[in-house]
Amino acid sequence: MKNLIIAGSTGSIGKNTIEIVRRNPERLKINALCAGQNWEMLAQQTREFEPEIIGIADERHYDSLKMELHDCNVKIVAGPEASAEVASHAEADTLVAAIVGAAGLKPVMAAISHNKNILLANKETLVVGGDLVTRAIREKDLDLIPIDSEHSAIHQCLQNSQAFLQKIIITASGGPFREYTQQQMQEITLGQALKHPNWNMGGKITIDSATLMNKGLEVIEAHWLFNQPYENIEVVIHPQSIIHSLVEFTDGSVVAQLGWPDMKLPIQYALSFPERWGPVIEPLDLVKVGKITFEKPDLKRFPLLEYAFSAGKQGGTMPCILNAANEIAVNAFMKKMISFNAISEIVFKTMEKFSSETVESIEQLLELDKEARNVAREIGNNL
Repeated sequence: MKNLIIAGSTGSIGKNTIEIVRRNPERLKINALCAGQNWEMLAQQTREFEPEIIGIADERHYDSLKMELHDCNVKIVAGPEASAEVASHAEADTLVAAIVGAAGLKPVMAAISHNKNILLANKETLVVGGDLVTRAIREKDLDLIPIDSEHSAIHQCLQNSQAFLQKIIITASGGPFREYTQQQMQEITLGQALKHPNWNMGGKITIDSATLMNKGLEVIEAHWLFNQPYENIEVVIHPQSIIHSLVEFTDGSVVAQLGWPDMKLPIQYALSFPERWGPVIEPLDLVKVGKITFEKPDLKRFPLLEYAFSAGKQGGTMPCILNAANEIAVNAFMKKMISFNAISEIVFKTMEKFSSETVESIEQLLELDKEARNVAREIGNNL
């Protein structure tokens, strides 16, 4: 029996995780839940699974949540520290980290400090604080298992073969604008950007997929998860999203993991590892797939991928700057305050304003994250 904390329980990953818990009540128990704003769904989840503690980041909803659950024996915490408190819950042994953005770093570090294994769906945690997180994981001798479909694929391909790894090949669908001209890129609307061709995801990650920043963040995450230099990480456009990633070994062999584009599969893999449970999605039918194709990413139309590689190679605090600027820019685009192409412009100009520093502490990263957000916001306002 795994005792779970789900941080981000009302989001896409959280809801899919809960579906797998429903299928496996003899294997999985929810001890703690945390959400950002959706207190109604959090209340429903609490009544169904009866966790000991729940948290809501937006403290404006605390009273509503408390009133709704007045007859439940559950501790309720609220505010910016709620996720870290929930992630530290003594009765649980595993954190499903699914909070979007840099906000996911604090609960992950809190969980590690309280000896929880980490199932990581939040790529920004390693982008911002990869050195701190991986060092803490090693010191505590804990498991860090990725939930991202690409990193789950790499994890599966590498079993018992890490010592012979030569190259990581991360696949990308290319998003909805893969075949757009430069002129068409200037006229992209929010509605178009939110329609991913293959995956059903939350808004922020869907926009990141459209700009290819999602793939850039995954490159930095792969660097930390699998201890590989950036020269050994490649991104390939694979529009069908059937091959989720590949690894090349020293003898020239290439191993891939395939499956339909459905997040329930990598979530269940992480929850069940090192076992494999029964099918959670329909098995892959190669005849139905028909064909699979590959191409190089176009860095002129999608420069954020190149900026992410640059930030990763600079190291230190630069990935934190990259991520903070991107979060501000994506938020501005989703509020229709800037154009699609302005997202990459804001990220580039923000990175130019900073020099990389050695990462010393989580407090340093959070302060720098705040500073970079202010700079990005100002740049966006002046475009």
